[in-house]
Amino acid sequence: MSSRANPKVVVLMGGPSAEREVSLSSGAECAAALREAGCDVIEVDAGPDLATRLTEIAPDVVFNALHGRWGEDGAVQGLLEWLRIPYTHSGILASALTLDKERTKDVYRAVGLPVMNSMLADADDVRARHVMPPPYVVKPYNEGSSVGIYIVHDAANSPPQLADDMPARVMVETYAPGRELTTTVMGDRALTVTDIITDGWYDYHAKYAPGGSRHVVPADIPADIFAACMDYALRAHQALGCRGISRTDFRWDESRGIDGLILLETNTQPGMTPTSLAPEQAAHVGINFPQFCYWLVEDASCDR
Repeated sequence: MSSRANPKVVVLMGGPSAEREVSLSSGAECAAALREAGCDVIEVDAGPDLATRLTEIAPDVVFNALHGRWGEDGAVQGLLEWLRIPYTHSGILASALTLDKERTKDVYRAVGLPVMNSMLADADDVRARHVMPPPYVVKPYNEGSSVGIYIVHDAANSPPQLADDMPARVMVETYAPGRELTTTVMGDRALTVTDIITDGWYDYHAKYAPGGSRHVVPADIPADIFAACMDYALRAHQALGCRGISRTDFRWDESRGIDGLILLETNTQPGMTPTSLAPEQAAHVGINFPQFCYWLVEDASCDR
């Protein structure tokens, strides 16, 4: 990052993905926090003219608040590397790996982290028949924020009728029962564990609507499960080559003890909205939101 006392920071937000609205909210929150921290902030809604806009602005750092495809799949990271503008969060390879949920699980398996069985399948096949025994979950393999999730329960007589806007290839995964847990990694440090409590599935509404879920920070869970979440999240961050911050999500089946803890996915661009998990975890360990955002600016670089 530039050594300027008041760095010029572009906050990238919006963009064309299915998570555009979440990104606009994240970006606005981060821009306000960075101004409070003393940065000269310019908000940019990422569009086809992005390279031109960034060349004209010539920022010291790009704060990446994009979510979903193009923003956290290595695409914008490649553009920023080409322009040689330091940027936050993970680089090209880690971003591409983590947004592809099946390849992420391949990395987990390679380093001995526990996951559920899964496969990629043609969406038309999934609509036509049960491609694995219920219960299972169907989701896009390259989106986040619980966009396009279908849960097929034990008693389902027919396969799920996926929406027309689902991708041609989808991920099908054995359903993992239990509690929703998550851990943020900041640099080389796992922060804490959050227990996410909802009335049902932790879907898009539960993630982003005020009151959609309740977060217990730190999670009131056995010490060995807590320690395993911290260890697994850091190992996932390192194995995937993540930089800056990441957040790894878990399911834990209490009836099975440590054997019931499995990794779902790692997010390299965790939400930064008022209801988001990573800022809550940072606050729990004494890092307020402006400090959290400014740490990411200080951590920014090329060649990530």
